[in-house]
Amino acid sequence: MPLKVGDKAPEFTLHDTEKKLRSLSELLGKKTILAFYPGAFTGVCTKEMCTFRDSMNKLNDIDAQIVGISVDAPFANKAFALQNNLQFPLLSDFSRVAVQKYDVVQANFAGLAGYATAKRSVFVLDRDGIVRFIWVSDNPGVEPEYDEVTKAVEALN
Repeated sequence: MPLKVGDKAPEFTLHDTEKKLRSLSELLGKKTILAFYPGAFTGVCTKEMCTFRDSMNKLNDIDAQIVGISVDAPFANKAFALQNNLQFPLLSDFSRVAVQKYDVVQANFAGLAGYATAKRSVFVLDRDGIVRFIWVSDNPGVEPEYDEVTKAVEALN
């Protein structure tokens, strides 16, 4: 069943770019933007993650953080982060557990039967892990409305 605003965000434990396990519960305490993206090094994903990177100062000022999640391996996410100077966690959901929990599986991505990625999607969580904003696109070429994401974060106490 799809998540709704007001639901508790599902817990996950995923590998970061250093292969360290990171759980949602350890990330809470700040306003959190979970940004699921289909694939490292693709045009729209690069633009999206760099747009979030460029908003880091503003987000830090309002006690918010960004966490990127894709089905890419930790090694690919690490190279992607280094190439684009991404200073926020990129988590690897290579087993596709989180994309299933958040109901953002993009099946048969790019016409490849059986290949599943994350739908481009954004979940804004309050400090307690309650979902306060949801944006999900079935079209991997569409970026989120960044101003709406920022307004959702700013609206949190």
